[in-house]
Amino acid sequence: MAILLLLQQREQVTAAEVARELEVSERTARRDLDALAMAGVPVYSMQGRGGGWRLVGGARTDLSGLTAGEARALFLVAGPASAATPAVKAALRKLVHALPEPFRVQAEAAASAMVVDSRRWGSSRVEYRPPRFLDELQEAVIRGVQVQLGYVDRKGTETERTVHPLGVVAKGPTWYLVSNTDAGRRTFRIDRVSSVASIDDPVHRPEDFNLAESWREIADEVDRKRTPLEIQAVCAPDGIDLLRMVLEHRLEVGGSTSDGRIEVVIRGHNEYALAGELAGLVEWLEVIGSPGVRDHLASIGNALINQYR
Repeated sequence: MAILLLLQQREQVTAAEVARELEVSERTARRDLDALAMAGVPVYSMQGRGGGWRLVGGARTDLSGLTAGEARALFLVAGPASAATPAVKAALRKLVHALPEPFRVQAEAAASAMVVDSRRWGSSRVEYRPPRFLDELQEAVIRGVQVQLGYVDRKGTETERTVHPLGVVAKGPTWYLVSNTDAGRRTFRIDRVSSVASIDDPVHRPEDFNLAESWREIADEVDRKRTPLEIQAVCAPDGIDLLRMVLEHRLEVGGSTSDGRIEVVIRGHNEYALAGELAGLVEWLEVIGSPGVRDHLASIGNALINQYR
């Protein structure tokens, strides 16, 4: 497929050019070009100086069978910030250079249009259902056009506004639209969008905008609001992996203390809830920066002794 697209883009290629572009040996490139011809694809070779491989009649149709929408879809799910495997991403990076010009621009836009963040907020298990206007908003991001957005907030109030779509994020089962608005950068839950109407005006996109970095900042801010309590503690080295497994992104690991333990900062919802989470980790962990959490841990310890001694 990549060789066919190269031929369409450049009209003529040599085996050396194919080998360089697709990171294979010249022998492999020559073998694959011969295989295309033997399979009935209208390609032929020209010998001598200035020779190479061409499509019969300078064919310009998309012989790969990919439509523009399918090309965008490939890169939408395998962009740099997606959950695709490194091998898939590497293959598509090679393929994008060979796409015909009309496909290439939107395929490159699609590659940076979506972020997949597999971590959920909270412990709820929500059934996955693509929200109603997901396709329309992805299309607006890729085309780089503004949209008139109808939106229902958490209180049930419906508003309408013009937004500049910058990217789409899948956070667990929930989808979000990151946009610029007259009030600055805003994030909208796509399942709360009530209407979408594209506008031909182009999106005002900051030159240094990076969807993955922007989402990381947004998610960190939300996490801090959801877990406003921060405490300091020290942990035995052999307990750090367990701490990471239990606390995930709510744990920050620092340097070592003079006695070989490791300084950590832990975030939680409130002192009592955090003490309950940490009570089973006292073999490795000592809370040093929050008297309230220490008091709750002592109460939990006394209750356990009274119950089970």
